[in-house]
Amino acid sequence: MASIAVYSVKGGVGKTTFAVNLAWCASNISRRETLLWDLDPANGSGFLLGVEPRRKRTAQSVFDRDRDPAKLVQKTDYDNLHLLPADESIRTLDRQFDRIGKKKRLDKLTQTLRKDYERIIFDCPPVLNEVSQQVMRAADVVIVPLPPSPLSARALDLVVEEVRGSGKGHPPILPVLSMIDMRRNLHKQVREANPKWPVVPLASAIEQCAVERKPVGAFAPRSPAARAFAQLWTAIERKLAKG
Repeated sequence: MASIAVYSVKGGVGKTTFAVNLAWCASNISRRETLLWDLDPANGSGFLLGVEPRRKRTAQSVFDRDRDPAKLVQKTDYDNLHLLPADESIRTLDRQFDRIGKKKRLDKLTQTLRKDYERIIFDCPPVLNEVSQQVMRAADVVIVPLPPSPLSARALDLVVEEVRGSGKGHPPILPVLSMIDMRRNLHKQVREANPKWPVVPLASAIEQCAVERKPVGAFAPRSPAARAFAQLWTAIERKLAKG
């Protein structure tokens, strides 16, 4: 089992879209049993997959002592892909972690899911607090979507600092250029400066994910966007294989 965090300290970079599409690639291209764990209270991953959280159980309850996270997992319309949805209850998750005093609570919960899933993908909130620290301790690799802008470069520096602060065995980071339009000079310059980073283009098919409420590979499998996510997933698998 390997866990992949899709993380940024900056909102509006396509983080949730990345998480959903990578989870789809893991489950439908690699045919791995995959869990998408939404840690963002906006529940964007659930929305994009057309899954609503159960009203009788809150997402926060999974972090209580002795609570089995599998009880909140929900099926999706896609083979091999399950969702652990978010809701408003986890807005105070950082304070809950402080209250229970468990620095590796998320990591331990992740380990309990090993028997059921080969890949766990975290859709992380854009925060720098105990939640992000817990994610870094649980992740095997961190994916950072970076639109081509000076603010994104600063955001990457903050992510690197956060990951390194998680401990000696911190996970590797894979920056990904997102929303790239090679007709724009700034975008070309950023691409030329980082030729080894994976690229996900600016594409209408990606924007349509929120309209279709589906991963792009499910409704536009031959599009450049679908190919880009598939290539990114291949790069992630290679990075995991290298350890």
